[in-house]
Amino acid sequence: MAIGISTSTSSITTAASLSGRRPLLSPKPNQTRLVVPRSLAIHLQRHDLSPGNKNPRLCMAMNRETEQGPAENENHAITSRVAEKLARKRIERHTYLIAAIMSSLGISSMAAMSVYYRFSWQMEGGEFPILEMFGTFALSVGAAVGMEFWARWAHRELWHASLWHMHESHHQPREGPFELNDVFVIINAIPAIALLSYGFLNRGLLPGLCFGAGLGITMFGMAYMFVHDGLVHRRFPVGPIANVPYLRKVAAAHQLHHSDKFDGVPYGLFLGPKELEEVGGKEELEKEIKKRIKMSKASNRS
Repeated sequence: MAIGISTSTSSITTAASLSGRRPLLSPKPNQTRLVVPRSLAIHLQRHDLSPGNKNPRLCMAMNRETEQGPAENENHAITSRVAEKLARKRIERHTYLIAAIMSSLGISSMAAMSVYYRFSWQMEGGEFPILEMFGTFALSVGAAVGMEFWARWAHRELWHASLWHMHESHHQPREGPFELNDVFVIINAIPAIALLSYGFLNRGLLPGLCFGAGLGITMFGMAYMFVHDGLVHRRFPVGPIANVPYLRKVAAAHQLHHSDKFDGVPYGLFLGPKELEEVGGKEELEKEIKKRIKMSKASNRS
């Protein structure tokens, strides 16, 4: 009986406060008055006036728990997933950065030592092999440029055709620091190592040309890693090269390759902007460049 009177009194007080009129029954001075938000008071009033409702306070508590509990749990789960994903991405970037630094330092130091010891060894007889040295450096530049055309052809005719089952991993969200597509790095490194080894261990013009070709392939591979993996796909930080205008243009062009807006064009990397402009993608390229600049500024501010 007392519980019923208390319930009715609270309901009448809440309803009267919402309508702007004084309640018929006022609470005693020593009673604590429960102040609830307007939305909950309306909800309580509706339950109180509904037929057969004997405990509006219980309804109010149950509704608050039902409406707010799942939302809070869902927000907590989303926050946990985002934090876990960010932590995993940091570990992946750190792992790939270590691999990139070790491979870059190792390959570049080995190449420099090979060039030095090869020509010092060739000059032991007192003769200066001008033709051989010229051929070596000419093939270094030629092989580096030629690799761009080879990579474009292989990308279009092999990686997006018969070898798509391997290259597909590069066009999907990556799980972990490495992907199946990274095998192509090893495949391209095999002829470079073979040419460098033959040129280093033998004298003459032909070994000098082979040594230059292997050196050019190696230089292209290192540049490709920093621009493609670092600048475009952000697998590791690349520092100031991200602000080089042409490299930013190259990164934007390759990003359009992943969007499939122009049937996969461009397939090349360093000459990708030119390839994209030939198929009418200049406007989209400019949009992508502006987008990357905006993202870079937002990242620097954060």
